[in-house]
Amino acid sequence: MEQKKEFPVFDTVIMGGSYAGLSAAMALGRAIRQVLVLDSGQPCNRQTPHSHNFLTQDGQTPAALAELARTQVLAYPTVQLWQDTAVQATGTNNNFTVTTAAGLTVRARKLLFATGIRDLLLPLPGLAECWGISVIHCPYCHGYEYRGQPTGILANGDMAFEFGRLIRNWTDQLTLFTNGPATLQPAHREKLDALGVAVQETPVQRIMHEQGYLTQVELANGTTLPLTALYARVPFEQHCLLPRDLGCAYTEGGYLQVDDFQKTSVPGIYAAGDATTMMRAVSAAVAGGGKAGAMLNHELIAEDVPA
Repeated sequence: MEQKKEFPVFDTVIMGGSYAGLSAAMALGRAIRQVLVLDSGQPCNRQTPHSHNFLTQDGQTPAALAELARTQVLAYPTVQLWQDTAVQATGTNNNFTVTTAAGLTVRARKLLFATGIRDLLLPLPGLAECWGISVIHCPYCHGYEYRGQPTGILANGDMAFEFGRLIRNWTDQLTLFTNGPATLQPAHREKLDALGVAVQETPVQRIMHEQGYLTQVELANGTTLPLTALYARVPFEQHCLLPRDLGCAYTEGGYLQVDDFQKTSVPGIYAAGDATTMMRAVSAAVAGGGKAGAMLNHELIAEDVPA
């Protein structure tokens, strides 16, 4: 009979080994906590060529940042990282059980979800290949590189107006693609017109690109328009549904609800990173993860040595 492998009771199991998860693991490792990080190895920015707006790391590739982070975090002997995915989590504060896709079961006092979100891209030819490269979601992450260039926005309604006046800060060569009849408020349309933002209501048929770098868009009527960047806000879903199974609350926008200390609504469960906020940036994920790690350690100390 094969002997079942025994693991220690971890102080924290972190689900998600990207920037938020690794940042939390570093804080906990430096607090000499027994930590397990479970990582699927599929970060949402895996095809993004460069990461920006992160002090001291501006222009680095996301892969390089993650590799360096793993090396630094795993230098702390109480931190382990498994290339595995949590498929089940049960229990309550100080007595959680996590089962992985590889069939391993571990126990933990606390849980941290840094599992991110999955973008639900439109079935538009070329869009997936350009996502994160030249079809982008954040001007603070990518806008400077496309400043002053022919740029599009794929949106409609109030979001289109908000995005239009925002992106106008980076370029005056701006076209709003509403992908069908515009639903802009008349006052908003007038303001976009005054800013020189063209509104194109003909549906987009295809994104034309060279290895992920946009060259032009083709409309349903066969017209093509030159573009080098296209901003798009797409719907998303949570990568991991285990917080829901454990009873964690979500915001109206679909994010995991956390307080100022990254605590979810369920005692002993924390969350950080893209799963918790619309501020999708490496710097924000690192900050949230670091805060979660510190607060987890404070909670463990408070339970072990009550005031």
